Amino acid sequence: MKDGTRIHVAEDGPRDGRAVVFANSLGTDMRLWDALLPLLPGDFRLIRYDKRGHGKSDVPNGPYAMGTLVADAEAVMDHLGVKGATFVGLSIGGMIAQGLAIKRLDLVARLVLSNTAAKIGTPALWDDRIAAVRAHGMEAIADNVMERWFGRDFRDGPDLATWRARFVAVPPEGYAGCCAAIRGTDFYTPTSGLRLPTLAIAGTEDGATPPDLVRETADLIPGSQFALIRRAGHLPCIENPAEYARILGGFL
Repeated sequence: MKDGTRIHVAEDGPRDGRAVVFANSLGTDMRLWDALLPLLPGDFRLIRYDKRGHGKSDVPNGPYAMGTLVADAEAVMDHLGVKGATFVGLSIGGMIAQGLAIKRLDLVARLVLSNTAAKIGTPALWDDRIAAVRAHGMEAIADNVMERWFGRDFRDGPDLATWRARFVAVPPEGYAGCCAAIRGTDFYTPTSGLRLPTLAIAGTEDGATPPDLVRETADLIPGSQFALIRRAGHLPCIENPAEYARILGGFL
């Protein structure tokens, strides 16, 4: 990146395939998509990256701006020579997706806005979250986040502990930096100017971006599609990868 931040990138599938770029949620890394990728058609070039502050990417001092996170995605695609991709963004990844489509329509031909919105939460909510992780670390908010992330079925299952442990391992500085980016973002007006094929995906038990909020954002873009995954929360690609792959595969 221009500021020297190193971004971790992974590719699957043929290099000459149609590109699909995935941007993960706040508090996760590219492993968010591990269960999904094998279920997608094999002729796509599947590109994942860890946003700054997460996974194997660098953790510069925060706060981060949404424009910086968008520029990171832009730089990844430019570096790989990718244009006209389908960009799949979940949560903050969906905000990055909107920002990238607004800025560089040559890079984004199709948009998937998963469990996201043009504006998420309130400044006070994000200020409280930032203060908590800076003072007490990720453990302080982990249980509350798991409640918002996952539906009841998943929370009662064996895999919750894995995702909780991964969340707690996220660097507090990176998490807080991205919280600041969300806090300062309101894409309602610019997103309403987009005109490209768009699919929105929501989970019925999403406590972070409820279905009505996701649908409201989809409705800003004329002709958009909306899909609802039942008994899933904020990360349906983890909770029900088969249904997620069916919906995404149909759009692709």
